[in-house]
Amino acid sequence: MNEKQSQTSYLIPMAIIATLFFIFGFVTWLNGALIPFLQTICELNAFQAMLVASAFYIAYTVMALPMAAIIERTGYKKGMALGLLIIGAGALIFIPAAYSREFGIFLLGQFVVGSGLTILQTASNPYVIKLGPSESAAVRICVMGILNKAAGIVAPIVFTALVLTGISGISEAELTALSEIAKDDKLNQLAGQLVTPYIGMAIALSVLAVAMMFAPIPDIEDEPLEGQDDSQASLSGLLQFPQLILGAITLFLYVGVEVIAGDAIGLLGKQAGLDSNISTMLTSYTMIFMVIGYFFGTLAIPRLISQQTALCVSAILGIVFTISVMVGSLESTAFSAASISYFGLPEIPNGVFFVALLGFANAMVWPTIWPLALEGLGKYTSKGAALLIMGIAGGAVLPLLYGYLADTGDGQQAYVVSIPAYLFILFYGLKGSKMTSWSNNAKLVEQTAK
Repeated sequence: MNEKQSQTSYLIPMAIIATLFFIFGFVTWLNGALIPFLQTICELNAFQAMLVASAFYIAYTVMALPMAAIIERTGYKKGMALGLLIIGAGALIFIPAAYSREFGIFLLGQFVVGSGLTILQTASNPYVIKLGPSESAAVRICVMGILNKAAGIVAPIVFTALVLTGISGISEAELTALSEIAKDDKLNQLAGQLVTPYIGMAIALSVLAVAMMFAPIPDIEDEPLEGQDDSQASLSGLLQFPQLILGAITLFLYVGVEVIAGDAIGLLGKQAGLDSNISTMLTSYTMIFMVIGYFFGTLAIPRLISQQTALCVSAILGIVFTISVMVGSLESTAFSAASISYFGLPEIPNGVFFVALLGFANAMVWPTIWPLALEGLGKYTSKGAALLIMGIAGGAVLPLLYGYLADTGDGQQAYVVSIPAYLFILFYGLKGSKMTSWSNNAKLVEQTAK
């Protein structure tokens, strides 16, 4: 097969996988709108509200290895179809949750949705990496990321339009002024707005699952490692790859700061006094800057900079923007007035604006970690991918820490939790991703000491 034929054969599978990335981007970044929304209807504090993200992301740790085992049995294609069905089932759980306004049922729905996304992520990310040369894998993931984050722009806007349009009197001040009975009626009315959209989501995902079964996607097998057969690709064997183990830790920390930037921005917006209609769509601002970052990545890697360099630049920008969030004004809107307001977007306070800019800093972290961590794993690739997927649990842990600090102190200063994470990401870009064995690194440290 010549190069042109090879590219053509990859076009249809890539287009289908791109559609999946848009779908789970849409579902994932709905959380940014759900968190302030559920905080209102379930009357939650910041820590409780961030459990919405935690229930979603903890599924990646609990379900990653079972889902990897399913993929090994069914192949990538059937596994993706199953993932879509599981997400649809999770969407249906939101219906009794909305009618009862029971926060625990919402969390169960979030966990089931996260479980479905686990199998999609476990299958789709290594699939994209294998559909071309490894040195340009970050670019392919960037293309997928553009669609994923474009869905993140759309999701909060669609949520606000479908759920909040036509509903008045839902600001915190207006709700507080109501009697208990009137307030309860208003919150029940607001919660009921979730039912129709989530029924529609469940139907659409079921149709897509059936379509996936007939989609022209070939199953791609992992390459065997030299001198090893399939039976030797045990889970414990992953420990021999420092770039993978450190990559999983890096991914854990990265997803934590990504979720704080994307999902907690609405809470900071509420702290700054923004209306609910604006707070629920603030995730779109972060996603806009992430998409811009992905475009830069597709143009620069590997033509101008390497994957490692892109990762280091991202970490440095993350530190700079986090500090800017902490010192930025929650009253002045100077930065957004001089930039995004020209595109018709509502102005937001400077501190909130810098949270959105973290989207730009974060954009290249996920696309670069995956190829760097999975490089040279051979038959361990699917299990390595599952380990990386487990790292997504950072989205369950760090946001809770942020929520705790926001409740006990100040939501703006609570962003300090992101700085150690960005420092570790910088370490991985500078050194951790280049480590091919623990012993070689130990020798290098010993030689350096002498």
